[in-house]
Amino acid sequence: MKNTGVSGKSKRTRLDYSLAFKLQVIDEVEKGNLTYKQAQRKYGIQGRTTVLVWLRKHGRLGWQETTSMKKSTPNKQIKELEKRIKILQQEKEILNRAIDIADDQFGTEIRKKYLPLSEQASKAQGDQKELEASNE
Repeated sequence: MKNTGVSGKSKRTRLDYSLAFKLQVIDEVEKGNLTYKQAQRKYGIQGRTTVLVWLRKHGRLGWQETTSMKKSTPNKQIKELEKRIKILQQEKEILNRAIDIADDQFGTEIRKKYLPLSEQASKAQGDQKELEASNE
């Protein structure tokens, strides 16, 4: 069922959307190829929130009502996750240095028993950062 408007463009009616079509639109939006508004225009989807409803119902990225306000795309989510990874790596480095200091000051061997691989990684990271700092 298609309605033809005065301008000659055909617009889909509510009953027209198959699950395959919805999933195709959702896939394009979630991959970041289109925003939900661009998808509406491209496919002639009526209703301002139709695509958002599909995203919430069938999407894989956890679309919530606040997502539409933020206009969060998969690329933005990736950048946010990359920032979070960087913060966690820095926290890990700080904790590893604290363990090293505790070992030196109190004569303990925390890593020797429990974290032999972590100590090697931590020292290698520290040596690499010291090398980078001395080259600057």
